[in-house]
Amino acid sequence: MVPSRRLINQNWLPTFFNDFFDNDWMEKTNATAPAINVMEDNENYDLELAAPGLTKDDFKVNLDDNGDLVIDMEKKEEENEKKHGHYLRREFAYSKFQQTMLLPDDAQKDKINARVENGVLKVNIPKLQKTANNDIKKVIEVK
Repeated sequence: MVPSRRLINQNWLPTFFNDFFDNDWMEKTNATAPAINVMEDNENYDLELAAPGLTKDDFKVNLDDNGDLVIDMEKKEEENEKKHGHYLRREFAYSKFQQTMLLPDDAQKDKINARVENGVLKVNIPKLQKTANNDIKKVIEVK
């Protein structure tokens, strides 16, 4: 490991914006989107969306009228009669998220599947298989 010198003023721009937006006259929103990973291999696109504490019933995954992949998540925490006491502050009783993703031209849309596993929504999007005819170059005669 080689030691390096850190410039003191290299982070002034993010600090400036954070200070500007972190004040009393502008209300902060705590809207955050789950982290998404998208991977590709020769046969598939695989999408992973961080979903700790969520179940398959909290998700709707479908294709919209444009053929885009839409992931809807909605989690409502039900009141539990067995809890003792009352909340002094409660910020996670309801969450909602929607993400629309444009699919590539080679996505096999009728074979998309999704599952929730260990706190991760996993969506598999198979690719259309290329046929041997697609690789043949055809010369078209100009008349």
